[in-house]
Amino acid sequence: MELKELREQIDAVDRELVPLFIKRMNLSAEVAEYKREHEMQVLDASRERALLEKISERAGEDFEEYARTLYATILDLSRSYQHKRLGGASSLYEEISSAMEQTDRLFPDRATVACQGVEGAYSQLAAERLFKAPNIVFFSNWEKVFDAIDAGLCRYAVIPIENSTAGSVKKVYDLMIDHKFRIVRTVRIKIDHNLLAKSGVALSEIREIVSHEQAISQCASFLASLGPDVKITRVENTAKAAEMVAESDRRDIASLSSRSCAGQYGLSVLRSSVQDNGNNHTRFICITNKTEIYPGADRTSLMVVTPHKPGALYRMLSRFNALGINLLKLESRPIPDRDFEFMFYFDLEASVYSPKLAQLLAELEAECDEFSYLGSYSEVI
Repeated sequence: MELKELREQIDAVDRELVPLFIKRMNLSAEVAEYKREHEMQVLDASRERALLEKISERAGEDFEEYARTLYATILDLSRSYQHKRLGGASSLYEEISSAMEQTDRLFPDRATVACQGVEGAYSQLAAERLFKAPNIVFFSNWEKVFDAIDAGLCRYAVIPIENSTAGSVKKVYDLMIDHKFRIVRTVRIKIDHNLLAKSGVALSEIREIVSHEQAISQCASFLASLGPDVKITRVENTAKAAEMVAESDRRDIASLSSRSCAGQYGLSVLRSSVQDNGNNHTRFICITNKTEIYPGADRTSLMVVTPHKPGALYRMLSRFNALGINLLKLESRPIPDRDFEFMFYFDLEASVYSPKLAQLLAELEAECDEFSYLGSYSEVI
């Protein structure tokens, strides 16, 4: 049989399938009305399991997995349509709507902002991009920054979350699991690493280089070119590394730090822009301990824990697809002390004013065992 004829037969089958799909969705709408009248939950997990078992038996061995995948998607779409028909705002979206009304129309110029490190840190540069006159309070590590937000010591904190070269900052994602916060804005900062040393020191004298592990990763090629005799030491922050060099009695130590650190700590630039990739940017999140949503918020971040079983993440992603919501970022991290369970972090491209976002949040809130809304915001480029 020719390909054209085969495709014509497939088209004929599709002409039968589409009306049946519409009929099924309309019946789902009637089920939704029944559930509304009898105050029943949309999700009936036992009913879905039984249905998928029947589908597997009917499909036979060759098509069992394909049929289960197809019907799992149909069931997700059916529940999504039921949520849409039932309408009504979730308690979370009511909180979001209230925050939109109560948040000031303009992002503040001045605020007390927590950052990790010391003067000259990239987090400081990010804070100065977000705020015209920030009062920056430095903490020695990211956990203390989160704690400062939890305790209300600082209204905001600015924390690095991912780099275009080195990838996600895993430690930050791990801390996000244990802390409650809201993202109110994000910003991207161009990262320019420079080799800094005391005035008059030559590159040939350097025997140790100190910096943060992300900077070391981003400058791997340059560091490799220096040979095996140069020791690489990891410290908590690139600005702290510059401070250590400035305070050291040694001439053979240098740091990978920003150019602003050279002026801050009286150091000289031995080599400029030594990162492997010239297009090197780090994305920072600005967080607080209450829901603030400023005008123009077109991104939303979520954390979701899915069951440890095949297809769980796929079914989550199918929700975004069904609603036409674009996924900008997906990050997974193991949950400490819980075997084989993962937290999934999502950045979604969706206006906070979109009814599709409201529907998605209602579905997740109703059906997910563990689900956290992290905030809706815009990004400063």
